[in-house]
Amino acid sequence: MNKQIEKIYQRPARPGMVGDGFRVYNYFPNGEIEQKRVSPFLMLDFNAEYDFGASDKIRGVDVHPHKGFETVTIAYKGSVEHYDSTGNSGVINPGDVQWMTAGAGILHKEFHEKEFSKKGGPFEMVQLWVNLPAKDKLTAPKYQPITAAGMGKVVLPGNSGLVNVIAGSLNGINGPASTFTPVNMFDIRLNKDGVLTTSTPTTHNTVLLVVNGSAIVNGEAINEHSFILFKNEGEQIDIKATEDSVLLLLSGEPINEPIAQYGPFVMNTPMELQEAFREFQAGKFGVLE
Repeated sequence: MNKQIEKIYQRPARPGMVGDGFRVYNYFPNGEIEQKRVSPFLMLDFNAEYDFGASDKIRGVDVHPHKGFETVTIAYKGSVEHYDSTGNSGVINPGDVQWMTAGAGILHKEFHEKEFSKKGGPFEMVQLWVNLPAKDKLTAPKYQPITAAGMGKVVLPGNSGLVNVIAGSLNGINGPASTFTPVNMFDIRLNKDGVLTTSTPTTHNTVLLVVNGSAIVNGEAINEHSFILFKNEGEQIDIKATEDSVLLLLSGEPINEPIAQYGPFVMNTPMELQEAFREFQAGKFGVLE
């Protein structure tokens, strides 16, 4: 049975700035889509293609804390440098992903990569926040650099295209990302008239973002930058690209626990949030300059 579409959302009317290097459209949470409805995903920001121009000043987001969840940055165009207080650092280029587990607490910063910043050019990224269950909220922070070459590859028949499996499994091909709860994250690249038929469990919360191009999804025409929220009914998803297209399919088993969030901290109770602030102010998240 096809997975039913609950609603198709168009791109938000206005972007917002995160630091001075990420010009993003926020798809959730917002007034219509609450975090619990798309759990385990907490937030999706989409930096639709934008040319920041050449600059000697490196744009980005300076040092800030996180606790209790994971951040995932997917690079489509442009390059980003990451640094955190555990000593991890790295650069992601088009097709790469950085997956940071904040866990018990971390400081990090993200900037346009130096050479990319000097030259300028198109910049396109997705940033996701993925929740952690209560039992893993205080897990040790870690960093997973996932290259395009290191992802699971599903070549679709009939010159339809390719799926990069970031997390979860598609057609028996596993993604390299280590996750704390069941999550599927598929970077779908379809040629014009290319088709993909896949499925996600009825119990999973499932969404789809059209990063570029347009497609017909379970019989509905979907244009560029649209966002689909599926009902928890049915499993099969049929996608046919009406032009060369890039899509991001996310599904995950809900974490049915209370969410207490204030800014960069996501815990289960207000008391845990207060503890997170005390730890941050006491310097327990480490040092990053």
